[in-house]
Amino acid sequence: MNKGKVLIAAPVHKALIDGLAAEGYTCVHQENITQQQAYEIVKDCTGIITSTRLQLDKEMIDAAPHLQWVGRMGSGMEIIDVPYATAKGIACYSSPEGNCNAVAEHALGMLLGLTKRIVWSNAEVKKGHWLREENRGIELEGMTAGIIGYGHTGSAFARKLQGMDVNVIAYDKYYQSAMQAPVRGCTDLFPLYEEADIVSFHVPLQADTVNYFNDKFVESIRKPFILINTSRGPVVNTAALLRGLHSGKIKGACLDVWEQEPLSKMNANSRKNFEEIVLMPQVIITPHIAGYSFEAVYKMSITLLSKIINV
Repeated sequence: MNKGKVLIAAPVHKALIDGLAAEGYTCVHQENITQQQAYEIVKDCTGIITSTRLQLDKEMIDAAPHLQWVGRMGSGMEIIDVPYATAKGIACYSSPEGNCNAVAEHALGMLLGLTKRIVWSNAEVKKGHWLREENRGIELEGMTAGIIGYGHTGSAFARKLQGMDVNVIAYDKYYQSAMQAPVRGCTDLFPLYEEADIVSFHVPLQADTVNYFNDKFVESIRKPFILINTSRGPVVNTAALLRGLHSGKIKGACLDVWEQEPLSKMNANSRKNFEEIVLMPQVIITPHIAGYSFEAVYKMSITLLSKIINV
C-alpha cells in the first residue's frame, strides 16, 4: 500500500527510513535541504520529519496540501506552527524520550567539568602549566539543584544528580504530579530561589520562557549559583548572564545553547557578549550537541517511527 512521500530533513537512523518504507512510505532523505528547496518537495508529501533545519511555519504547511503528519527529531516544537497544523488536521509528533538521557548526561558532564575545573586545567596543562592549587575543585555532594522543567529531560537529569547525592528541587507548571521523593516539587520558584546552588533549565521555547532567566531571576537567587542551560538559547538573557558572571552572583555557567546560534547568525551585540563570556574560565559552552549522541539519534528515530505507525 502506497502511503505517499515523506521528506526527511534531519539526521536520522536507518531504522526510521526502513520502518517507514515497510509501512508503504517513499522516503526522500535530504537533511541539508534549505527552506526554499523544501517548498517544491513538500507539495507531494504526506509526512515530514525535521529537526532544526526546516521551519514548518504556516507558509510551509500551506505548501503541503496532502500533509497528514509531522515528526520532530528532538523535543522543541517551536520550529513547527503546531496550532495551525493541528487546526488543519495534521498530527504533530516529537521524540523527547529519545534524547533525554543524552542531554542529562551532557548536563552532568559539563557540571563536573566546571566544578572540577577539568576543561580549564586540561587546557593549561596542554600549554605547559601545571597548576594544582589554582585548579582545586569542589564537590557536588550535599549541594541543592533547582530544576526548572520536569519533563523527560529534567527528570532524567534529576536522576543523574541523585546518584551524586545532590538534593533536587523541581518546578514545572505542567508536571507537578510527576514529582516523587526524593525530588521535592514546588508550586512556585520561592524554594528554589532560597536554596539552589545549581539552577538548570529544561523548558520548551515559548512566549513565557523567552528571557526566563533575566536580571530579576538572578537577583531572586539568595546564594551564588551555577547556571546550566541545555534547553533553548533564548531562555537565558545573555546580558543578564554576563552581568551575573561579572558580579560573582553566577559562579559558573554550563551552556549547550546560545541566544542566537550558530555563530554565523549572531548579531553584533550577541557576538560581543559571546566573545567575552567564552573566555571566562568559569564558563563551559558546547555547540548544541547535548541531545545529539549516536545513541540518541537511534532512540529518537525509533520513537518517532512508533508514534507515526501506531496512530
